[in-house]
Amino acid sequence: MQLDFEKMGGLVPAIIQDHATGKVLMLAYMNQIAWEKTLETGKAWFYSRSRDKQWMKGEESGNVQVVKEVFVDCDDDTVLLKVEQVGKAACHKGYTSCFFRKLNGEVTTVEEKVFDPDKVYKK
Repeated sequence: MQLDFEKMGGLVPAIIQDHATGKVLMLAYMNQIAWEKTLETGKAWFYSRSRDKQWMKGEESGNVQVVKEVFVDCDDDTVLLKVEQVGKAACHKGYTSCFFRKLNGEVTTVEEKVFDPDKVYKK
């Protein structure tokens, strides 16, 4: 499978979904290296635009994503990973999902934090 990394300057969006519940956990970006590492290791790897580096989900927090299924869209420029979320959360802010806020006229937090990011991440 060859993804089209050139459409977005070397990156493709990766939608991450819990394989058991169907809940969308996060969206991140992959470059060719992250894609290959994901396929080789069976764990979700991404490219951080802000840090300009490869990273494996959970490398600091322990909240690793084990890839169960991989889907590619019809244009070969977006991937959907169905994962087993090992640990409590996908979100680096301490929530199960990065989509923990809902707009109902105003933005409301609809999930409880499952860990304290200040205790997990060394910054």
